[in-house]
Amino acid sequence: MRVLERAAEFGEIGYGIQMGPNVSRMLDRLGVLRALEPHAVFPDALIFADALDNREITRISLGKTFSERYGYRYFVIHRRDLHGGILEECRRYDEIALEASRGVTGFEDLGGKVRVRCENGAEYECAAVVGDGAPRMAGHFVYRGVVPAEEIHDKSRVDSMTIWGGPDLHLVQYRLRGGAVMNNVATIASRRFRRSASDAGAPDELEEIFSRTDPRVRDMLRYVSRERNWVLHDREPVTNWTQGRVTLLGDAAHPTLQYLAQGANMAIEDGVVLAEKVAAAGDDFNRAFLAYQAERLHRTARVVLSSRFFGEYIHVDGGARELRNHLARQRDPDDCWEVDWLYRGVRFDA
Repeated sequence: MRVLERAAEFGEIGYGIQMGPNVSRMLDRLGVLRALEPHAVFPDALIFADALDNREITRISLGKTFSERYGYRYFVIHRRDLHGGILEECRRYDEIALEASRGVTGFEDLGGKVRVRCENGAEYECAAVVGDGAPRMAGHFVYRGVVPAEEIHDKSRVDSMTIWGGPDLHLVQYRLRGGAVMNNVATIASRRFRRSASDAGAPDELEEIFSRTDPRVRDMLRYVSRERNWVLHDREPVTNWTQGRVTLLGDAAHPTLQYLAQGANMAIEDGVVLAEKVAAAGDDFNRAFLAYQAERLHRTARVVLSSRFFGEYIHVDGGARELRNHLARQRDPDDCWEVDWLYRGVRFDA
């Protein structure tokens, strides 16, 4: 297998990522979970709080009941640690070639093989291709920052993964690297983007949208950098990812918003399922790819559409906010029925 990477080197930027029990199962199947665990933090709960008054609305407890139900724990980890652990495992296998500075510009299906062209003029002929595609902008802008844990003023929820939701905004906070640093993510659903303004998502709009939040929430903006923001993307679910010996995986097939914290999780699930189908189909890559997408289409479409819904749910105002808070406060912390279908994950025959 040859991996072609557009960047000059294999690596990952340094921010956090949430890993549900569904992907813990996949990482265990890949043989990398145990190596990642020393770098992971295992929150005691997923807490949802109201950004306007800083009051907890509801939580999902991540203790014994949760881990027994799903077979694995929920953890958070630095992206560099996750990426590095998987990369290190890949480098143990001679049959995996990792090539940087190889941005792909196109491919040609030759029937029994595929020819791939790269930006630097290099060409490769291979049995099959797992490729990329373009998503759509959703108008949500993300600011991130990682700071030493001792710099955090309010430590009342440091053992949990906490999300504060408010009108067109939310803020996420959780610890990384054994608890030594705090990951902070501030997101706005840009009102300027909805007006097609050229300065959508700018730092002053971040401040403007967060201006109504509780002072303790607004103060947390000090922990995120204004030097760069990320624009969120997703895509309408489709009915086909495959063309002959070429198929798509992860964000190339089903980019999703962040509100279920499942973008990377779905890509990892995709990879494991795809490998299982290829192994079962021998040299018939088209059959393997069609079997892979048949198993993944509905699950990933549900993630995409559910993520949009949860984005709306988190960002509501007025009467909708009052109703959300009223209903959410009645939840049983040990019953995460809303995402039970997700966390049960992919099962394989023994």
